Amino acid sequence: MHEREYTVDPALQYAIFFFTGIVTGTASGLFGVGGGFLMTPVQFWLYILGGMDSTVATRVAFGTSLAVMIPTMVSGSLAHAARGAVNWKAAGTMGCAAVLGGFFGGTLAAHLPGIVLRGFFAVLIIVMAVRMAWHLRSCEVCEPRGSTPGYVLTGLLVGTVSGLAGIGGGILLVPVLVMLFGYPMHSAVGTSSACLIFSSAGAVTAYIINGIGTAGLPPFSIGYVNVPVFLILAATTIPAARFGVRCAHGCSGRTLQIIFACVLVLIGGLMLVSG
Repeated sequence: MHEREYTVDPALQYAIFFFTGIVTGTASGLFGVGGGFLMTPVQFWLYILGGMDSTVATRVAFGTSLAVMIPTMVSGSLAHAARGAVNWKAAGTMGCAAVLGGFFGGTLAAHLPGIVLRGFFAVLIIVMAVRMAWHLRSCEVCEPRGSTPGYVLTGLLVGTVSGLAGIGGGILLVPVLVMLFGYPMHSAVGTSSACLIFSSAGAVTAYIINGIGTAGLPPFSIGYVNVPVFLILAATTIPAARFGVRCAHGCSGRTLQIIFACVLVLIGGLMLVSG
């Protein structure tokens, strides 16, 4: 089989990844969503422009994004915790369940066509954005409600979505915490950040295992994780996440929800068009 040539200038590609990492890290700390909604499409578009097969490009974009989310979410959740915005009991319960869900979702995604994954990704975040905007809340101080079974089921769902969509699951978890469990927006963002550490770990493990030996991977890849891109993105997202946390706690919960919904609609629409 003829191997495709990579035509994108590596220097330009890495510069774009560097900038993407800064924006993604800030968004991660601001919204508690992991940043996959931005890292994934940027990587996909660059890999496609470089001549990579679209299905392999989708899986590498998902796997690498999930790997970057782990250190990014550690940075963001610690910063949120310092401001008292993390429910560690809920995050731990959901996170443990999300590991299993993430591994299942990642394994399933490694056997689905790229167009199916991209369509799922785009439709999911648009639906959640509309739902979030519809449920705008002005309450800044309210009492979260939730039970252990509810958190376990939520963790399994979020983990599965994380693996399928390569996004860490935060775009689903933040609205669920706000709309179903009554969390103020800042607490939802902080708790989501902590939970995504676990869900991302489970999902990226599946992408690594299922990607080993796959033809057409870019150089220096471990399964579906591209190590050079991971290092560039992680180096920029980690400090940017802490900056994003400071921005989040400088905004009202209502403002965060509005910005959150608008960004998701934009990215989801672009991903649908690119497909």
